[in-house]
Amino acid sequence: MKLGILQCGHAPDPVAQIHGDFPLMFKRLFDRPDFSYEAWDVEHMDFPKGPEDADAWLLTGSRHGAYEDHPFIKPLEALIRDIHASGRRMTGICFGHQIIATALGGTVEKFKGGWAVGRQAYDIAPLGPIHLNAWHQDQVTTLPEGAEVLGGNAFCENAALVYGDSILTIQPHPELSNPIIADYISSRMGNPAYPLALMERAQEENTLPTDDKRFADLMVDFLTRGREAL
Repeated sequence: MKLGILQCGHAPDPVAQIHGDFPLMFKRLFDRPDFSYEAWDVEHMDFPKGPEDADAWLLTGSRHGAYEDHPFIKPLEALIRDIHASGRRMTGICFGHQIIATALGGTVEKFKGGWAVGRQAYDIAPLGPIHLNAWHQDQVTTLPEGAEVLGGNAFCENAALVYGDSILTIQPHPELSNPIIADYISSRMGNPAYPLALMERAQEENTLPTDDKRFADLMVDFLTRGREAL
């Protein structure tokens, strides 16, 4: 299977220098020799010709908001709708989760409850209770037509969404392993945008295990088999 990666943003330089950028993180996470990959830097207006350029698609995280006015947002939303109409399967992480929702008629907002940083607990069917690293303030607050909630928690109710047989999205970051999130925290510690107590707690909990691989396997199963994987 050829997986097209729509790169909606980039890892911070201190993180990318050690761990690589988002496409490499996902290649390591999936670890599938039967997959091939091609990435397009859509944040900088590098777009594929259309849905037919890959068998399935993945949208990465980004520092941008899905509701913000950037040159790449509208073309990306149009491509998402084209991929959906084509029947090709698609998955989105964090910003990818959000921009798919907005492209298909949902709403994303800056959450008044603040940030989720580091290890978070979720209840996600069919996996049950799992832990994944997160880094977000924005959330999907109104579901698009046809979207179903696959899981979440009290802080983020719409953390995982499924759309029929073709789309699976997730708010946290299965690609951000504990070593990667540790470097995220280090690179942003002291930034006034992030409450110090929240950052310190995320740092302390960084030694606890996460379920990155379990959710990655679910993503791969969905991209290859669709709804029956759930």
